[in-house]
Amino acid sequence: MLIERGATKGLTIWDDAEAMIAKAERDDVTTVWNRLNAQRPACTFCKTGLTCNKCVMGPCRIKADGKRSLGVCGADADLTVARNFGRFVAAGSASHSDHGRDLLETLEAVATGEANGYAIRDEAKLARICGELGIDVAGLDVRAQAAALADRLFRDFSSRSGGLAFLPRVPRARRALWEKLGITPRGVDREVGEMMHRTHMGVDSDATSLCLHAARTALSDGWGGSMIATELSDILFGTPAPRRSTVSLGVLRADQVNILVHGHSPIVSEMIVAAAKDEALLAKAREAGATGINLAGLCCTGNEVLMRKGIPMAGNHLMTELAIVTGAADCIVVDYQCVMPSLVQVASCYQTEFVSTSDKAHFTGATHVEFNVRNAREQAARVVELAIAAFARRDPHKVEVPGRPVDMLTGFSNEAILGALGGTPAPLIDAIKAGAVRGAAAIVGCNNPRLKHDYCHVNLAKELIKRDVLVLITGCATVAMGKAGLLVPEAADLAGPGLSTVCKALGIPPVLHVGSCVDNSRIMQLCAVLADALGVDISALPVAASAPEWYSEKAAAIGLYAVASGVATHLGLPPHITGSATVTNLALEGLEDVVGAHFWVEPDPFKAAELMDARISKKRVALGLSR
Repeated sequence: MLIERGATKGLTIWDDAEAMIAKAERDDVTTVWNRLNAQRPACTFCKTGLTCNKCVMGPCRIKADGKRSLGVCGADADLTVARNFGRFVAAGSASHSDHGRDLLETLEAVATGEANGYAIRDEAKLARICGELGIDVAGLDVRAQAAALADRLFRDFSSRSGGLAFLPRVPRARRALWEKLGITPRGVDREVGEMMHRTHMGVDSDATSLCLHAARTALSDGWGGSMIATELSDILFGTPAPRRSTVSLGVLRADQVNILVHGHSPIVSEMIVAAAKDEALLAKAREAGATGINLAGLCCTGNEVLMRKGIPMAGNHLMTELAIVTGAADCIVVDYQCVMPSLVQVASCYQTEFVSTSDKAHFTGATHVEFNVRNAREQAARVVELAIAAFARRDPHKVEVPGRPVDMLTGFSNEAILGALGGTPAPLIDAIKAGAVRGAAAIVGCNNPRLKHDYCHVNLAKELIKRDVLVLITGCATVAMGKAGLLVPEAADLAGPGLSTVCKALGIPPVLHVGSCVDNSRIMQLCAVLADALGVDISALPVAASAPEWYSEKAAAIGLYAVASGVATHLGLPPHITGSATVTNLALEGLEDVVGAHFWVEPDPFKAAELMDARISKKRVALGLSR
């Protein structure tokens, strides 16, 4: 269901979003959909990956034949597309891995006593991870353990560590395959830097070679940077456990100071949560006429505080502008990633304070309140005071909070999942062998305005659970599933008979929320645990993944490390590779023979469900199980 040019209706499946799109039009505020229409028709060269601006001999636009079949340097369509895709993946891998580095620096600051307000919240996990990595913790206090772990994990960003710390989690058969292919990830920075080098003119000029290194780069993120981010977030802020919360724009309160946290890093949001509970600040809010301070999340920062603190979610990527359009958002606090620059302009229309907090993410027109591990507590209080002042300026005539909060159960970390199973994956494996749970599928990632908002997310999940396929979700898909009523135990009634029985026995939904986008590393780790328990490679498991509404470089890196790890992955839209038959065929077919998995591209969620279900059936038969 691609959005047609000029369409103004039917952009979303949600009443609250539709109401705010209409309000934005009345208020003469442009949204992402308006800007998408203004960009049409899209440049065909860019869309297919056939434009190159990497040097000033060009820029070049490549055609498969004719006088433009080669760029000035002699690069053909295959090379041009592979270079562009390699850099696309490198940027995505760098983004999530840099998030991991930020958390690593926070851990180090806690270890040295320099972090004000941060602490080790899961000491047991800290000790367990240290033990897993061969760090002797005997006689070490918590801070010393944190220092030792930080020292070990910092090496994952270099090329001198002798391998990623968490590489032993990967099944041996998969590691052997990576070694054979020469794609075993070394250090994150090594792979990203080498990808940039390889794509310079006059370096790697073989499309297949470039694509293999793109896989290596993505793997350095999936089993390196992102996995570090996940594990350290748990250690620093607490390992998620199931908890109730709510979702929709209806979580905003007209009578309270509303603060939205947005981005990807929990480092800032954790302090905002603490500051919003401060009695002195609550008193100031009441003096300004508010009944309290209300926090809500957007995108992955929202996921982080949702699964650890139960903070409600206001929306996902395509809801960020609309949350401000309600007129009730007094302050939006951002860290980095997936923050549309347009939010500053939208905020200015509603007296919303827009606050940036990261030195690596400045936004023209924003109020910049820079956070670091030493000043975060004080800066968080300053941000809350800015929000209170904005509440006092709020125009009540512009306030319209649509809809009502929808209940959801979230926070299914691997620890929580295994805990519900009695501490071992055996019950889940038994259910898979018996056919009660035929397999598992991950639905992850973004929203893209080229597709009807959340239509693919919701319908793909519903189709899969009907087929007794357990669904795991991360990122923006969380909001979609929550609003659709799929994140409550009662949703078991929507699942097939086998999955329904299992969910009711455990008291869990058929769709499990496992975290933010970096937490796709949890899914990789869980796949590895199941593969090891069965004595097979990940590629033999009855599993599949999907990013049905993806848009970002990070999503491309996630999809590629999933495929390179052996998990076939569906995409709702293709990356910019279709100008090369070699690269496209490698992605859709050839990778199956190389790494045991491949990509599908299918915008229709019902057809996508068929493809994923067929994959799961094929893997079940190969394992000697019923379809």
